[in-house]
Amino acid sequence: MNKPPAEPQEEAIKIPDVLPVLPLKDTVVFPYIILPLSVGRDKSVLAVDRALAESRVIMLVAQRDSAIDNPGEEELYSVGTAAVIMRMLKLPDGRIRILVQGLSRARIHHISQVEPYLQAKIERIDEPAPPAGLETEALMRSVKESLDRAVSLGKSISPEVMVIAANLDDMGRLADLAASNLELKIAEAQSVLEVIDPLERLHRVSEQIARELQVLTMQQEISSQARGEIDRSQREYFLRQQLKAIQQELGEGEELTEEIEGYRKLAEEKAIADDAREEIERQIRRLERSHPESAETQIIRSYLDWLTAMPWQTLSEDDLDLDNAQQVLDEDHYDLEKIKERILEYLAVRKLKNDTRGPILCFVGPPGVGKTSLGKSIARAMGRKFVRIALGGVRDEAEIRGHRRTYVGALPGRILQSIRQAGTSNPVFVLDEIDKIGADYRGDPSSALLEVLDPEQNFSFVDHYLGIPYDLSRVMFIATANMLEPIQPAFLDRMEVIRLSGYTEDEKLRIARLHLIPKQTRENGLAAEGQIMFDDAGIRQIISGYTKEAGLRNLERELAAVCRKVAVRVARGETASVVIDAEKVEAFLGPRKHFADELLERDRIGVATGLAWTAAGGDLLFIEVVAVPGKGLLLLTGQLGDVMKESAQAALSYARTFAGTHSVSDDFFAKHDIHVHVPAGSIPKDGPSAGITMGTAIISVLVKKAINRRVAMTGEITLRGDVLPIGGLKEKALAAKLAGIHTIIVPKLNRRDLVEIPDTIKKDLVFHFVDHMDGVLKLALLDELPPAEMTDPTESTPTESAAAVVTEEPKAASA
Repeated sequence: MNKPPAEPQEEAIKIPDVLPVLPLKDTVVFPYIILPLSVGRDKSVLAVDRALAESRVIMLVAQRDSAIDNPGEEELYSVGTAAVIMRMLKLPDGRIRILVQGLSRARIHHISQVEPYLQAKIERIDEPAPPAGLETEALMRSVKESLDRAVSLGKSISPEVMVIAANLDDMGRLADLAASNLELKIAEAQSVLEVIDPLERLHRVSEQIARELQVLTMQQEISSQARGEIDRSQREYFLRQQLKAIQQELGEGEELTEEIEGYRKLAEEKAIADDAREEIERQIRRLERSHPESAETQIIRSYLDWLTAMPWQTLSEDDLDLDNAQQVLDEDHYDLEKIKERILEYLAVRKLKNDTRGPILCFVGPPGVGKTSLGKSIARAMGRKFVRIALGGVRDEAEIRGHRRTYVGALPGRILQSIRQAGTSNPVFVLDEIDKIGADYRGDPSSALLEVLDPEQNFSFVDHYLGIPYDLSRVMFIATANMLEPIQPAFLDRMEVIRLSGYTEDEKLRIARLHLIPKQTRENGLAAEGQIMFDDAGIRQIISGYTKEAGLRNLERELAAVCRKVAVRVARGETASVVIDAEKVEAFLGPRKHFADELLERDRIGVATGLAWTAAGGDLLFIEVVAVPGKGLLLLTGQLGDVMKESAQAALSYARTFAGTHSVSDDFFAKHDIHVHVPAGSIPKDGPSAGITMGTAIISVLVKKAINRRVAMTGEITLRGDVLPIGGLKEKALAAKLAGIHTIIVPKLNRRDLVEIPDTIKKDLVFHFVDHMDGVLKLALLDELPPAEMTDPTESTPTESAAAVVTEEPKAASA
């Protein structure tokens, strides 16, 4: 509280033309007012010391920005108050407190000194004589009465000030006294100080008092209305209502009102479903009744932000030009004709029937074959937005369905988050790595995705956070996976599975030319014409000697490594074009890492070449068998799974039957243990397609005949020697071709799968389709077996002989 003014002693105190300047951060001092000040800044302390050492008079000026700690001339108001320092007290922490009394208004002409303290040349401002008359008298009485009324309404003004105000006849001093006791902002108080004319100044102070009376009156009304209803549970509500009314009167509550109007405007402008529009209006009414700073208000705001930001009825227009879509797909991806045909079918149906639901495709294939990038190309071909979420390792159901709003930090699930990110309700949505979704105590995300992908349910998908249905039927969902086995059957049933196999060497060469090499030359700064050139021999050398994969990622890495080597030469100033041939490849990348026939060294007894399917594509599986002295045990090594162990047991049982009809010692199995080993023991192996390979290796040991290393086989075996069908023939055939295999033994029932294998893979491969082990042995063992009829262990009826084996010649295989 400002102390009442004392009688000035202007005759005794002379105001010099040059004074130390004390900048004030948060107050304005008026003439004749006595006020305590706390001084802590070093320059300000020196200014006070200088004033005390001379005339005790100091220039008090308010800062324009209180955050500035070392203000200059431009940061200070030009009009301030020349004041006398009445008392000074030094505090233990180095700060000082002074008691000052304003003497007169003064204007700073210029700052004459900045260091070590501010000093300015000033000019005293003399007030003109106040005009006499009825208006002056009425205005002074009005101000005095307003001060009395403010005190009666609860304004805290000391009785001494009220007594002095009642006895003042000088309107200028009355205006300064009233202004110093009002809670004015710095800019408002400074504007009163800068008014020189006493009558105009009193008018301005009268307006400020009137505004203060309105606030006090409203406060009094709120207090009287709520006084009879206050209890312990309503106290907080009363205080908030009181603050809200004050903010509205001061114009400080406009922000929430503008925000509410913004939500209503968004709800009107956007195409929003009816149930969502009703929920928005209900939440807006709740927001209007809430306090701006309450926690509930923040929750409602976040919820309204999501409701109004979702693209409820916003759709991107499909580009239904089939020729353009074909061109885009061909530009981005080589081959993949089946998938391209499926996309064109969807566009054709969409063109004929506009309200058709989006397909749910599942691309299954090894890593690096282009599953995710294919989704981007489909979005570009259709003119839709593209979004992608990676589901690998997701174990929380709330990641799909969202969190309920009762939780702190609740958010919608990743499905609706991505829809909002896309900005349309019909994007191309890629669910990546769905075969790697987990499940634990937090729920099963695969089950949560059933509603997302089921065409009979996803038109009304309910996220736990939004709590109202959202239509996902217009979204084109594309899932990707490396294998189908881990996918929940009910989840898999909702999708149309399309398999992507690996690429042959010719296909990789073509893709490298069209896509990989241009990309890597740009990314490594070799875009200039003629800096690097790849010939076909060099590319083939990289493909066959440095990569061993179904996809293209390692090939792209090796191409990038070659480009970086050339980039080093270019950066050193070499301008000659570098042609990447086979010799340059080995110079840049070192010795070859892989050889097509590195494991096919020679024909051996007991070593059979099998074909296996893995998540990374097809692969060769070498099965080794030896007979060691023992007691007829079956030893299995190589981290074999339960299915492969059973296949090995079945193969051994068949071999025992085979031994009984061929020239094998009767006590061979009683005196020997059969050890079956699959190399690469650190890698777990399992599956039902290694039965005939194990049987061939065991029988090779029994009859002491080598196995043709370039004959690969795949198929399951029964106890009677029948060969059962297998899966993944396309991937296995590709692995055989890349490894230099020329002959493949396949179950007879897999003949129908030949149509799925491209001609580029079937070229130079001979497929032999068999239905019994006799046919396998005839093709795999190098020496002709003695003619013998295999008999059923329980019946004497002969089975189909090897002469019935169906053989596909090379010409037929490529047809």
